[in-house]
Amino acid sequence: MADSPISSFLEQNFLHFNARETLDAAKAYRQHLADGGKMLVSLGGAMSTAELGISLARMIRQDKVHAISCTGANLEEDIFNLVAHNDYHIVSNYRDLSPEAETELLDQGFNRVTDTCIPESVMRHIEDNFMNVCSRLADSGDSMFPFEVFYELFETKVLEPHFQIPPEDSWMLAAYEKGIPVYSPGWEDSTLGNIFAARVIEQKISSHAAVKSGTQQMEHLVSWYLENEANASIGFFQIAGGIAGDFAICAVPTIIQDLKKNIRLWGYFAQISDSTTSYGSYSGAVPNEKITWCKISADTPRFMINSDASIVAPLIFAYVLGD
Repeated sequence: MADSPISSFLEQNFLHFNARETLDAAKAYRQHLADGGKMLVSLGGAMSTAELGISLARMIRQDKVHAISCTGANLEEDIFNLVAHNDYHIVSNYRDLSPEAETELLDQGFNRVTDTCIPESVMRHIEDNFMNVCSRLADSGDSMFPFEVFYELFETKVLEPHFQIPPEDSWMLAAYEKGIPVYSPGWEDSTLGNIFAARVIEQKISSHAAVKSGTQQMEHLVSWYLENEANASIGFFQIAGGIAGDFAICAVPTIIQDLKKNIRLWGYFAQISDSTTSYGSYSGAVPNEKITWCKISADTPRFMINSDASIVAPLIFAYVLGD
């Protein structure tokens, strides 16, 4: 690894505690791929706003990520960043903001995510394009997954004139180019999901059925897993927790326990989370708990890194990429 400065740094310095767990997870990820395996990555938190796309897009384009499960917010916020990055506002002293300062940001048209303020204008810009597709689908009796609507916007190039970051830094654009599925369970819990519901209520979109349901997403994921599991062990790399992680990982017990099919369990598991192990939370559950839910086995390589994913995930991706 002498010619790979980040990898060499990790191997020389990440020797104990969460640092060692980070390096071990990265080594096992790399080995999983070397053995012919595939990887699903789940995205919780606000990782798109944290610009994880800079490293995740490279992972996708180099065939080191083969499917994504993310919150609706991560799905749309990568697109928001792609077309409005220059209009974002960074608040470095976000811990010290008073209610009055927060109200001032609201009055200026910003929605704050930790230190990053997203302009509401970009949401309305994307709304027009996204809802036009949904309206057409509803009127024709067709439907798409949310990621497929974005893929159509990429296909028709309506967003391209508005790109404000290098296209290679958008993980959604990379996913479109590689044709991988992007599942967004609970999509209604997102800005565009809220807007979609409002437009149906107003009867500007004639049917909720324009956007495929969560159970249809699970059916698609089960089919994807069955198609790929036949020839490759599939790993699970979880960033944060919540619905994006639990939805996707449940595909395996659904297949085994509900469909009564004999398949391999997830062949690798790693989680980056700052959640503590307490109070029955999914995010804080140690990997061993997943054994009892028929998700992983006692032999599955598994790692739990208690740290900030915005720091750790790019380091792991850099190691897997050989940087």
